[in-house]
Amino acid sequence: MLYSSLIFIYGFFPPSLLIYRIFSEKLRKTVLFALSMIFCLLCSPEMLVFLIFFTFVNYVVGLFTGAFRRKKLLSTLCLFIGVAFDLVMFFTFRTEKFIFLKERLRIPDEIFPIYFSFITLSALGYLIDIYKKRIRAEGNFINFGLYIMMFSKFFIVIRYSSFRKMLDGLSCDNSQMGKGLKIFVRGLVRKVIFADSLYMLYIAVKSINVLEMSVANAWLGMTAYVLCLYFTLSGLTEMSTGISCCFGMEFPPCFNYPVFSTKIRTFVSKWHIQVLQWFRRCLLKPLCDLSKNRLCHRLAYILTWCAIGTWYRTDVNGLIFGGLLGFFLMEEKFLCRLRLLKATGIIYTCMAILMFAVLISGDDISCSFRYILAMLGGNGVFADSMTLYLLRCYGVILMAGVFFSSMIFRNIAVRCGKTVADIISPVLTVVFLAVCTALISGSGHSAVLILNF
Repeated sequence: MLYSSLIFIYGFFPPSLLIYRIFSEKLRKTVLFALSMIFCLLCSPEMLVFLIFFTFVNYVVGLFTGAFRRKKLLSTLCLFIGVAFDLVMFFTFRTEKFIFLKERLRIPDEIFPIYFSFITLSALGYLIDIYKKRIRAEGNFINFGLYIMMFSKFFIVIRYSSFRKMLDGLSCDNSQMGKGLKIFVRGLVRKVIFADSLYMLYIAVKSINVLEMSVANAWLGMTAYVLCLYFTLSGLTEMSTGISCCFGMEFPPCFNYPVFSTKIRTFVSKWHIQVLQWFRRCLLKPLCDLSKNRLCHRLAYILTWCAIGTWYRTDVNGLIFGGLLGFFLMEEKFLCRLRLLKATGIIYTCMAILMFAVLISGDDISCSFRYILAMLGGNGVFADSMTLYLLRCYGVILMAGVFFSSMIFRNIAVRCGKTVADIISPVLTVVFLAVCTALISGSGHSAVLILNF
């Protein structure tokens, strides 16, 4: 069950919020945990059973890791068991090689792999923080269960210490609920209006034979893909943030308008902020601490980006994507020293990101390279009648997508002032909710795009 489904928006979310507000503050954690279990149950009974099992294993491993904090060998062994278990589960639900196990467990294959990608990072980060003595092991199963299973946190990666502070300060006033609903609808607009429309453009281009594809069509398709991916992921995370805000928890933003960045490094720093911070904290820093050698640090940086690429797409394409992106990020420092990115930075970044995105979107590595060849004019056709048709049908939504994903839109919104925003935002929230409701049943399904992740 996605946040953008009518069942969730009108059938699950409002009753859950009402039930949550009825109970006293002492019982709200328990109520929120019960609501999360009901959410998982509605997705699939098998999903609920598996998530309880997964949560319990990490809870017990965390307790043992914390109990043996002064015994390095035993603590390391516990961490190894926990990490091995989480990674085995991750690859089980993210690769086709273990499809027989997924079929036996009868876990829904529509959206659960996406949820589980974020859940795995949360569980691993929790165990690593206990091992590094940054936090103490959680003794309350409900508190830890909410960290893993809370239905409004499935697309959010946050440190357990920060989550625990929010959990201890749960509140539910009208202003916070109003703010949360506004954020939720904003994310819904990104998903339903922009992502689903751009997905239709991407599918239209993908239906063209790559060996006959024109240069313009190839670039149009990949632009639609990147924007669709951005609006899908940012929309889902904003909806998750908005729902959590309604329940009294304010999560930090995950995206910061990356389009029109002047460097790849800047683009990356504004994309999936919490996820990339997790990899830096839990993988890059420990690898760099193993040696002070500069070459080892560069190798650790490449390996970290290979892991990030594999997290996004668990196959050869993802591995190559991560490795190449990590290499380019290191070498970009050289271009910055030569001051080559001041005038051409935006063009260079956009072209590079679109090229890298081909590796994520392609069915396999050979298909990706054929698509890149088409983008570079390998088919000998710059544009055709299909190009004009696509621009006529999707030109407006494409330009709107570029505008609303850039810092230009954010700057304009800031300059409008808080007073103006407070006046018109409630009206816009209601209008956009009505528009999205009308579009959901007949819109495209951009979530399909991230099922490869």
